[in-house]
Amino acid sequence: MAAKRYRMTYARSIAMGFLIVICCGTLLLTLPVASKSGDWTALVNAFFTATSATCVTGLIIGDTYTYWSLFGQIVILLLIQIGGLGFMTMISMFTIFARKNVSFHERRLLMESFRSMQYNGIVALLKRILIGTFCCEFLGAVILSLRFVPQMGLGQGIYYGIFHSVSAFCNAGFDLMGKYREFSSFTDYTGDAVVCLTLISLIIIGGLGFLVWTDLAKNKFHFQRFSLHSKIVLSVTAFLICFGWGAFYFSESQGVFANLNGVDKAVAALFQSVSPRTAGFNSVDQASLSDTGYILTLFYMFVGGSPGSTAGGIKTTTIFVVLICAIASARNSDTITVFKKRLDNVMVRQATSIVTIYFAAVILATAVICIIEPFDLEAILFDVVSAVGTVGLSFGITPSLTAASKIILSLLMFFGRIGGLTLFLVLLEKNKKVPVERPVERILIG
Repeated sequence: MAAKRYRMTYARSIAMGFLIVICCGTLLLTLPVASKSGDWTALVNAFFTATSATCVTGLIIGDTYTYWSLFGQIVILLLIQIGGLGFMTMISMFTIFARKNVSFHERRLLMESFRSMQYNGIVALLKRILIGTFCCEFLGAVILSLRFVPQMGLGQGIYYGIFHSVSAFCNAGFDLMGKYREFSSFTDYTGDAVVCLTLISLIIIGGLGFLVWTDLAKNKFHFQRFSLHSKIVLSVTAFLICFGWGAFYFSESQGVFANLNGVDKAVAALFQSVSPRTAGFNSVDQASLSDTGYILTLFYMFVGGSPGSTAGGIKTTTIFVVLICAIASARNSDTITVFKKRLDNVMVRQATSIVTIYFAAVILATAVICIIEPFDLEAILFDVVSAVGTVGLSFGITPSLTAASKIILSLLMFFGRIGGLTLFLVLLEKNKKVPVERPVERILIG
C-alpha cells in the first residue's frame, strides 16, 4: 500500500516560515562581523536574539547598541521587519514586485497570516498593508530623526529614527539607547513628549491589526459602519489605553513617577499604558514599579494587541470574548450579543482555549525556570509573561539566565508570535474521524 502522503497545512507552513527566518538570523548573528568585539557569538545567544527579533519581542541577552555591530543591528532590524509583517507577506511582496501572479496556496497562507475572514481581495489587502506599513514607518522615522539629528549628527540621527520607527511599529521593543547607558531604553526621554508620543502612535497603529486599517480607510470614522471585529478592537483598545493611563498615573505618582512634573507624569503614564501591550520600550525602570503597577503591567503584557497585527499576547478580542462569555454565563444566557450581533459559539470555545493555553504556558515555564534560576518569582514571572506576550520588558535578569532558561523563553516567544491556537493546530492536527455522539452528563462548576 502506498505510503500516506504528508500534507503541509497552512498553520504548519506559517510556523515553518518563522522557523526558517529564525535559523537564518541565528547563523548571521553568530558571525564575528555581527558583534562589536569581533568574536563569535554563542549559538544559544544568537538563537535567542534572532527569535526575539523575528517574534518582535525585544528580550535581549546584551545591550543591542553595546553588543552588536552595525551589521548585527541591521540583521536584527530586518528580522523585526520580516517578523512584524509576517514571512508570507514578505514572500508575496517579492512575487508582486516580480509581476507574477500570487498563487492560490500563497493567498490562503496570507489569509491565515492576516487572520482575514475573506479569500477575495487578499492581494489588494496585502498591497494596502505594505503601503500603510512603509508610510507609517517613514513618517515615524522622519519625526524621530528631527529629534535625534541635533543630538547625534545627521547620519546616526537618521539611522536611529529609522531603527526605532520600525521597532515601534512592529511592536518589537529593540532600541539603541545603550549609546548613552546600557539597557536604558527610553528612560532618558521620559519627559520628551515628541519622542514618546511618536513611539506611542506607532505602537498603537501597528497593534490595531491590518483588517481594522482597511475598515478605517473604507468607512472613515463612521463607527456604525465598521465590522463587528473592528468595533470590538477599537473599543477594547481605547478602554485599555484610557484605563491604564489613569491607573498608572495614580498608582505611580508617589512611586516611579515621583520626580516628574505633571505633564511628564501624564506622558510617562500614557507610555506605560501603551508599551506593555507587546511593544517593550520603557521610559521608567520596570523593577521600580509599585505592586499595583507591576500587576497591571503583567495584565497588559498578557492581553497584548489585536489579531492580524504586529503585536502578540492573547489579543484584545480574545479577552473581550472571554469576559462577555463570563457575564453571559452568570446571567444564565445561552447567547452572547455584542453590538446587536450574536457571537458564534466556536469563537467562544477558541477564546477560552487560547486563554487556557497561555495560562498553562506561563505557569509551567515559570515553575521550571524557578527551579533552574536563583532569581525571585516576581522577576521570573515578569520575564515569562513578557516572552509569551512578545513584549520585551524585563526586570533585567535575562542576560544572566542559563542556556536552558533562554531556550524556554525562546520557545515562549515563538509560541506567542504564531499564536497558541495556531501552534496547537501545528502539533495536534486532528485526523478526520466519524463523529460519535456521547451521552451527556452534568457536573458541578464553581
